[in-house]
Formats: sequence, structure tokens, C-alpha cells
Amino acid sequence: MVASDFVLELNNISKQYAGNRVLKNVTVKVKPGEIHAVLGENGAGKSTLMNILFGMSVIHSTGGFEGEMMIDGKPISVTNPFDALHLGIGMVHQEFMLIPGFTITENIKINREHTVHNFISRVGGPALKSLDRASMNKEARKALDTVGLGIDEWVKVAGLPVGYMQFVEIAREIDKTNIKVLVFDEPTAVLTESEAAKLLEVMRTIAKSGIAILFITHRLDEAMAVADQITILRDGELVRTLSPKETNVFNLAELMVGREIHVVDKGNRATARKEVAMSIRQLRVLMPGEEVRHVDLDVYQGEILGIGGLGGQGKIGIANGIMGLYPARGEVSMNGKKLSLNDTRAAYAAGLAFVSEDRRGVGLLLDSSIETNIAFTAMQMRERFLWKIGPMSQISSGEVRRHALQMIKTLDIRCTGPTQLTRRLSGGNQQKVCVARALALNPTVLLVSEPTRGIDVGAKKLVMDTLVKLNTELGMTIIMTSSELAELRSICDRIAIVCGGKIEGVLEPTASDADFGLMMAGEYHRYRGKEA
Repeated sequence: MVASDFVLELNNISKQYAGNRVLKNVTVKVKPGEIHAVLGENGAGKSTLMNILFGMSVIHSTGGFEGEMMIDGKPISVTNPFDALHLGIGMVHQEFMLIPGFTITENIKINREHTVHNFISRVGGPALKSLDRASMNKEARKALDTVGLGIDEWVKVAGLPVGYMQFVEIAREIDKTNIKVLVFDEPTAVLTESEAAKLLEVMRTIAKSGIAILFITHRLDEAMAVADQITILRDGELVRTLSPKETNVFNLAELMVGREIHVVDKGNRATARKEVAMSIRQLRVLMPGEEVRHVDLDVYQGEILGIGGLGGQGKIGIANGIMGLYPARGEVSMNGKKLSLNDTRAAYAAGLAFVSEDRRGVGLLLDSSIETNIAFTAMQMRERFLWKIGPMSQISSGEVRRHALQMIKTLDIRCTGPTQLTRRLSGGNQQKVCVARALALNPTVLLVSEPTRGIDVGAKKLVMDTLVKLNTELGMTIIMTSSELAELRSICDRIAIVCGGKIEGVLEPTASDADFGLMMAGEYHRYRGKEA
């Protein structure tokens, strides 16, 4: 088979950020009229690969990439999105790129408008031409009919249902005359089941016209239903490319998440726990991008409970809602006592402490010293490290210093001393300062969100070892939210997987890769009990 048989070739693509290799010799080849699904967890490399294809600035401002891209057998250079568009590469974004105040036609034809001469333009020049709305509407109507959207083309986008907006995005792309490859980035994430089924039919129609489709998704059943070829990425590497005839949903789930798991030995602790430290019922959290729709969950005394799932499914919202950082409703109880939601001070008073996923924006005072960061929240919430004279209070600098030195030693915070500015620490050591800050509250339950995000491998191990030490030596109950499934499986006693803002299920860390993959894709209950 010669290279010209493929409309798009991504050959041996590699990319690294600050020495961290996020893509490693990935090759994807797509034929004209082929629907090629790309599967993988968050962090698998899907977004980076698409950023390279579209010449996004984040790629070229960080040293570019290695490998070769080809269109119709010819090498191409894509330095910005305009190059990609000129070469016939389009994209239907997960986040809508529509202008609400414009009509559907205006959104479809933007930057490709038709114009006609009028009386003024004949005198003043072509810059004063009028829009040829009749021909624009006609072409927009044709694109809308192709995607099966029976709505008037002159209607404004503002106020349209989400599903309609998605189809307008698709209509805009297929209206482009030179389109050869169309990327769909999680297109069904915001659609109802019936809208998603309709979109898959539209994809088939587009592919029959000869346009190749790259279908980025985490919904395994959709990949099986519509794709001609399926590529699975994991940890930046190509796992396998195969056709739906060669595989099944269980196999895809296993390939997507499967990796060697090293479970940390936490001693001979009883596995059966009956005492509930925290009870969560009907929790809903309005956190943009991580909305929690309905969560029921029990956390047992002395366990490390993991909360995992794909990005945007709501896992991050659980801890943020419990801590009162985003509007929440439902019921959360600590040792049988109801917790007042939407009240951060009440959460701390109940014995909770929180290490945020946003350590630089929320978790740390970057231009303050290590010792100030460690003591700050405890001073506010517990009145620790203070001595009082009547109504006046003063920071006990000696107590702050002694405690900071103890935490630096206990958590092995690599620094020049307690007065060093937190900004000047490495990512891993900043994270350990966040943990020290939480521990200064003497919490009953510690909530830790994305504890290893953005830090190197060595620092990740130190942070994970710290959490295990707190759990095993102090008996601290820990709720750890993470996008790193392997890390959850290595230290957690149980793992709750969140999908669509709800708990899809709770698994033991030793459960099969297929079960974890199915839960993360929201397919577990559909396929559980069926033969692969």
C-alpha cells in the first residue's frame, strides 16, 4: 500500500513539554471517507496530537514536535490553524465556536461570505459591496439539510438548544469546499441519546461523501458503532490500531486503561469497615465544567477512598462542593452529624481539610514564606499559632517556626528553610506545603484533589508515600480525587468512578482493567454480565 492511499498521515509524532514526553512515536493513518476513532484516558495524548495537527501556538512556543505529517502523500507544514484550514483540515470543537448574535447562515459562512456590487460599491470600490444573502442562505440551507437540521437558516444562534448548536458547527465545517479531513472532538458529550444517534448518522453521511473523519471520543459503544478503524492511545503511546470487527467493548476498555499496577503495602488492616466517617446523599454541585448531578457515597473510617473518572465528568466537583467552594445541595454527614453546605468555615469546623487541585491559584500564597503558608489556614479557622491579650491577638512566631520545621522534616520538603518563598519551590515541594497546610488543621478527613498534577515522577512518589504514611500511621481518612487511575489503584482501598456527574460504581483497586475502562466510559451497567 502506498502513502497516497491515505488522505492524512501522522507518522512517528513525538512531543515533550519541559522534558516530559507526552507523545512517543505515535502513527495514525486515515483513508478518504474513513471514520477513524481515537480513544484514550485524559492525558493519553489525544489533545496534544490534535494541537499538532492544527498548528496550535502551544506546540510551537514549546519547541515544536518530532515526526512528519502528510496530506495525500505529500509532507505538510502546519504552523497555525489557518494553514490547517487551507490544507482542508476542519474541526468540530467540543466547546462551541459560534457567535450568538449572528444568524445560523452568518455563522456558517463567516470569513467566506458572498458579496455583490451595489450602487455605492460601483463608485467607492469593492470594500463597500453588500452581502449576497440569497446565495449564502442557499448554501447554508444545503449544509443544514446534510446534517438533518430542519431549522430556518436566518434564525439567530442565541437561544438555540445545545444539540442544535452542535449541528450548526458541523454544517459550518462541511460547507467548506476544500475540506478533506474533519476532526470531531467529543461531539456527543453535550447531546441527548437521540441527538447522539442522529450525529453518528450524520458522520456516516459525511464520510460517504469522501471526507475522512477523526472521531475523538471516550464512548466505546459509539466507536464500535460508527468507526472503520480505532486507535487507542495510553500514556502518550500508541497501544493498537484495529477495526471494530477485531475487537469488542470489553477489549477496548482494557486496552484504554490497562497498565501494570504496583499496589502499596499498607500492612495487615481489616478490609471490612463498617464505621462510616462521611455519608454523602443526593449531592449536587454547580461547578462549571465539573458539575455533580447526583452522588450517593459512603466513606469508611480509616480508608483511602479514590474518586476517579474522565475530565469534565464531575469528579473534581465533589470535594469542591463539600468544602463550600461552589454552590451545592444535598446532604453530607460527618460521623452522623449533618454538615452545613455552602459554608467553608463550617466544613473546616467539622474536621475537614482540603488540598485543592489548583495549588498555585487557590492552595498557596506564592509570595509568602513556607511557614506562613503552613500556618495561615489554621490561624484563620482554628485560631492556632496565636496568643491573645484581651480582644487583641498576635501571631506566635516561635510556634509557627517550630511547627514549620517539624513539617519540613516530616514531609521532606526540599527548601533552604522555613522563610523561603513558596514560589521558589519545585512543583512537588509546593504540593507538600499544601499537604502541610491541611495537616495543621488536625483534620478528621483529608480531601486531596489531583495531588500529583504537574509534578515530576520522583515528586509524585514522595507525595503518594506521604498520603499512605498519614493513613497508615495516623489512621487518617483520606478522599483522593485524581485523573491518574494507576495512582488511585496503587494506594486506595476502594475507587469510586464518576461519569456524567454521578457515581458509575465503586471498585476494588484490583478489579479488572476492563471494568475500570467500562465505568470511565459510562458503559459498565450496559455491558456488565454480558459476554465479551
